[in-house]
Amino acid sequence: MGEQFSVRLEKAVHVFAAGHFITLTDDLCEPVHGHNWRVAVEWSGTPDRHGMVVDFIWLRDRLAAVLARLDHRMLLATGNPLLPVATATGPLGGAEVTVRFANRRWVFPAEECALLPVANTTAEWLARWIGGELLATAPARPARLNVAVDECLEQWGTWTWTPD
Repeated sequence: MGEQFSVRLEKAVHVFAAGHFITLTDDLCEPVHGHNWRVAVEWSGTPDRHGMVVDFIWLRDRLAAVLARLDHRMLLATGNPLLPVATATGPLGGAEVTVRFANRRWVFPAEECALLPVANTTAEWLARWIGGELLATAPARPARLNVAVDECLEQWGTWTWTPD
């Protein structure tokens, strides 16, 4: 039987507060609301010559940096064809982000938004985006990466990556 080693981070500091709204169907979009999101990461692989699957300090700090980009922002999905997102200069001279759904329209200050290349700002799509950001700068590839995002007291969305 083979062995598998993993490290898991689920620390009190790996949280972010952010607003969002999602399309529930082609004809239904939630109102704007927010959550205090929590994030857990499990990184699996073969220990290096020092016995570590991944450096906890690197993973902790990198995850904190990724989450800081989401904290106190309006999360907007740029990959949702039902929610076209446009950035332009507003009437007061600052950059604004406009989002539309059917006959609804939202306008946000651009500096308060996180434009994410995801299909929807659901917990599972946020987990995928966070995982991709971790993999993009990883010192080595894991054998498996699992990212879970909790949007509402034990209501988790999870994404798992394994190499091809």
